[in-house]
Amino acid sequence: MRNPYDVLGVPKGASEADIKRAYRKLAKAHHPDRNKDDARAKDRFAEANSAYEILGDAAKRAQFDRGEIDADGKPRATGFEGFSGFGGGRANSFDFEGMARSRAAGGGGGGGGIGEDIFSHLFGEAFRAGGAGPGGAAGAGGFQRGGPARGDDVQAELSVTLEQVGSEEKLRLGLPTGREVDVVIPRGVVDGQTIRLRGLGHPAPNLRGEPGDALLTIRVLPHARFKPEGADLRTTVDVPLEDAVLGGAIRVPTLTGAVEMRMPPMTSSGRTFRLRGKGLPKKDGSRGDLLATTAIVLPAGADPALTEYAQSKRGAKAE
Repeated sequence: MRNPYDVLGVPKGASEADIKRAYRKLAKAHHPDRNKDDARAKDRFAEANSAYEILGDAAKRAQFDRGEIDADGKPRATGFEGFSGFGGGRANSFDFEGMARSRAAGGGGGGGGIGEDIFSHLFGEAFRAGGAGPGGAAGAGGFQRGGPARGDDVQAELSVTLEQVGSEEKLRLGLPTGREVDVVIPRGVVDGQTIRLRGLGHPAPNLRGEPGDALLTIRVLPHARFKPEGADLRTTVDVPLEDAVLGGAIRVPTLTGAVEMRMPPMTSSGRTFRLRGKGLPKKDGSRGDLLATTAIVLPAGADPALTEYAQSKRGAKAE
């Protein structure tokens, strides 16, 4: 895969918010459901998901930046600095001149060359088996690039409620392959995000190949009371007039049940209070906040005292 920064179109120093924004833009633009007539949309969509799988995870991003994993998230081979051995030092180095003398003396047979001996020593007979000839790739000494064919990826969707996201619930999912798996809703997931379930796609066409992956798109269902904003939640709280004027304790709903909040006297309608840690889970294990906006509720029916007060205020303005 290409460099994930290039795939998402962000610089190496991009913030987490910029990376998420770029990913969501690409995922929306290239989602297969919106591009049924574009055969390449599926590949671009999968490439964006793979890039976000690395850059959207702080630990994986750091590993990639340090060169410990490649663009596919696989560990990079180390210890081959100039073919000086796995631990460094002269004792483990390869004797190029000795190989050449052995070859000149007829010890290596014909046709392979020094390069073949070196790669055979490093990678064993698998290198020789992939040499030039039927099915072999034309690399140095016949080194075979690539490997057995991989199985196809599959796509699936999972609709979840905010309560399920908040509790990181484990859900049973049926895949297009006919297989059923348990899926734990990951922390920090957002609506429309696609996660990769490795090895849960179609099997490879032969026994040596790896199975494909399942690309699971999360759909967060609308909620009657809460609106998500990243890891934060917004809600509106009805406040009786007397509590708004005099202050006191009011009950505020959360995803896990109502909590009590102290409200100061003379609270206006539309004022927002922040309840920390009452939002959705974040990737780092912390939680977002609940932003509760007040809506003052007037008494049902006529209230003589309130009417008299309002009339007096109107009269004062008229003067």
